[in-house]
Formats: sequence, structure tokens, C-alpha cells
Amino acid sequence: MARRRLLLLLKPFDMLPSRHFDESSHFRNPKLSQVIKYLDSRSLVHMEAINFCQNILRKKHVDWEAVYRFNLCRPIRDVDLVVTIGGDGTLLQASHFMDDSIPVLGVNSDPTQAEEVEDCNKEFDVTRSTGYLCAATVKNFEQIIDDILENHARPSEVSRMSITHNSKQLPTYALNDVLICHPSPATVSRFSFSKKKEGQSSSSMVHCRSSGLRVSTAAGSTAAMLSSGGFAMPILSRDLQYIVREPISPGAYNSAMHGTVKPEELMEIAWYCNEGLIYIDGSHIIHSVQHGDIIELSCKAPKLKIFLPSHLISSKTAGMTVVA
Repeated sequence: MARRRLLLLLKPFDMLPSRHFDESSHFRNPKLSQVIKYLDSRSLVHMEAINFCQNILRKKHVDWEAVYRFNLCRPIRDVDLVVTIGGDGTLLQASHFMDDSIPVLGVNSDPTQAEEVEDCNKEFDVTRSTGYLCAATVKNFEQIIDDILENHARPSEVSRMSITHNSKQLPTYALNDVLICHPSPATVSRFSFSKKKEGQSSSSMVHCRSSGLRVSTAAGSTAAMLSSGGFAMPILSRDLQYIVREPISPGAYNSAMHGTVKPEELMEIAWYCNEGLIYIDGSHIIHSVQHGDIIELSCKAPKLKIFLPSHLISSKTAGMTVVA
């Protein structure tokens, strides 16, 4: 059997800022010392997770290369599997360089520790990595990688979002969500939107003054969308969900401030501010828009093949299902 080729995409260690604190301040502020100890622990746990996964792979019939995620600058090609080691942010960044031909497995390198939360949560926030889309931790990594290499596990196909700007396709597909807003959070965003099906309007035009528009996929519906008043969607749904943020006097449009876009539809947004930004999956990928521009959002993007945590899917969807 041919050796499998893997790419390991790693979260950098400098994402955690403990090294930037003034050491002399430790003695003046005992709580700061506790925070720094916590941040150092996170860096150590992450480093140990990377070493653990690499040691496991050295025992397998695979060839692999490790790359820090901020060094990734071109499409991922010529590998059989991408393994991200970090959290959801690392998996999201990998997805921006992947088409629908290569599957990805996320390893949550630093999960939240229940005992730590119980002991320290009254002092400061000790939440670690959520890893919502990560199927593996160090506890089950070897079992999951064995299932994948032995073809006993199949990836799920998760919907992504296509974004066009003035009829030009943007190169990045959103796995989580898109936020369209004015660059200043204190400035009103003015835009109108409608839904279209087969080139014809399938909804009335809605005119908005607000703090922006957020649109999510099913995978992103439990993140900022849920926090802003949306609802969690089944992970394999192809619907998009949208919500107008802080609408000003919506009046007759009130019922249209939150809704869904079906797979056969697209959402067309006309932008009416002198400047605006499209944020794709957070703050790292930004695209500028201006007055009169047209943005179209739909689920007509290549799906992402991802090995999902078993609790997100039923046995019928064959996402991380063991094949008999």
C-alpha cells in the first residue's frame, strides 16, 4: 500500500501573549502571576500536543510535513489529508486554501479543562480552545488517524459560502460566516437586500440602517450568529442564515431582519455607504466595498470534506462513522 501524504498545519506558539508581560510586575500583582502561569500552561499543552501527534505519525505508514498556519500562502495540493493542530481558527485557515478534493481532520490541542474552570473561573476567564469542528484531541488522535488510514472512517461534506462582488467571484469561500459593515463600528451601515431564485426575486427588497449584516453557514451558526440572536443549524444543512445587526427602526421590515437563504436561492446586497468591509471567517480576510456595489452570497461553493466530531452528526450521515 502506498504511503499516505499528510500536511500538518500548526497554530503558532506566539498566539498566547505571556512572554510580553513585564516580569517585575509579577511580584506587584499576584493575580497577574496566576494569569501568566495559565498562559504558559496553554503554550506547554499546545507544544506537547504537537509533539504527541508527530510521534504518533512517525509510527504510521505516512509521509508528513509540518507548517505553521501563518506561513500557508498557496492552495493545498498533492496531499491525501490535512491535519490541523490548534483549534477552530487553525482549521478555518486551512479551509481557505482547500478545495473539495482533500479531507481535513482537526485536532484540538488545548481543550478547556473542567477542573481548571471550577478552581479559577471566579478569578479570570480560563476557557481554552472550543474546538467545535475538531474531531480529535491527544486522547483519541491515534484511534481516529488509524480509522482514517485504514479507510474505516469517511469525512462529511460541509457547506461553504460563495461570495461575489460586482459579479466577480472572491477567491475565499467562507466556512463560518461573513460580516458586511462600515469600517467604523460607530457608523451606520446602509444597505438593501433581497433573495433571488433562478435570476428572479423570491423576496421583497429590504432596506436597512444598522450596524451591519451577518450571514453564516450551518457550521458557523453556533458561533457569532448564535450569540447575536440566531439559531443553531444542523451541521450538514446547506441553508445560509442571516441577521441584520442592531437595526434602526425596522418598522414594516422587522420580520425580515432574520431569516434563511435556501440552497436554490442567493442573497443580493446593495451597499449604500461610501465605504464598507466584507469580513470572511473573522478579521483576517477583509475585502473592501463602496457605494453602489453589489454583493451576492450563496451556498454554491465547493464543500469542505471534514472529519467531524461524532456528537455533531448521526450515524446515518457517515461523518465519522466506522465502516463495517
